Amino acid sequence: MKVTIVGAGNVGATCADAIAYRRIASEIVLLDIREGFAEGKALDIMQTQTTLGFNTKVSGSTNDYSKTAGSDVVVITSGIPRKPGMTREELIGINAGIVKTVAESLLQHSPNAIVVVVSNPMDTMTYLTLKATGLPKNRIIGMGGALDSSRFKCYLSQALNKPANDVSGMVIGGHGDTTMIPLTRLAAYNGVPVSEFLSEDELTKVAADTMVGGATLTALLGTSAWYAPGASVAYLVDSILNDQKKMIPCSVFLEGEYGQSDICIGVPCIIGKNGVEKIVDIKLNEDEKAKFAKSADAVRAMNGDLKSVLA
Repeated sequence: MKVTIVGAGNVGATCADAIAYRRIASEIVLLDIREGFAEGKALDIMQTQTTLGFNTKVSGSTNDYSKTAGSDVVVITSGIPRKPGMTREELIGINAGIVKTVAESLLQHSPNAIVVVVSNPMDTMTYLTLKATGLPKNRIIGMGGALDSSRFKCYLSQALNKPANDVSGMVIGGHGDTTMIPLTRLAAYNGVPVSEFLSEDELTKVAADTMVGGATLTALLGTSAWYAPGASVAYLVDSILNDQKKMIPCSVFLEGEYGQSDICIGVPCIIGKNGVEKIVDIKLNEDEKAKFAKSADAVRAMNGDLKSVLA
């Protein structure tokens, strides 16, 4: 199985490292526009093979898409990262043109690939990729919900003072500081609702911390995070390549589900060898439905800025 990752920066390289170390794919190609950068990152990862015990082939390419040919999954991390004080939405004008060109170039050499979009603003870039390529909706997946949900479970585990791997929870809605919806009502610790252990105020704080999880790291680091995003991409790619049928919140194209159409936004999906194999229709309460509708309105407003790119 072959995976191409476009963008050899922090997120792309961390994703490649995680996929290689976990033996998810047999071959990984890192591609970047900076001369020698992807090649250097790939060589660095390859030099950990004997110490970490994996045999995945990792190679780099400077803007030569022919080396990506035959990829089963392509991951797009291209674009500039967020700077302190910058919202994901402000990135749209810069990153839309980049993502469109990258997606079209990748599919020239890997026409059957499943596309995973990481570039921000992620929901809008996922929608752009779908519209620009004309691919079936099951083959275009935005990664954001997987990352937001991992952050949600991290904050829940800290509030509970219990292991994160014993906590379940998901985040739906737009992948933005004001649009994501941590589903505290459905979160559980070993099958027991977390509301049995945490007060309403504590759950409200967990949800608030989750929603600004990316911005918090950007303020601390001076740039976007990369360990959790890279690992979240690897987790998603693993479910695709190994047909694991995991239920993962992802940004996907809706056609009436959750009361929304003509939009890519985060909802729980079954992810397998065909990409999005099913959108899971969980029963939201009235408050959650209202929040989801508001989130969709915000995402749709950003999509309106794509007219010039898609023209």
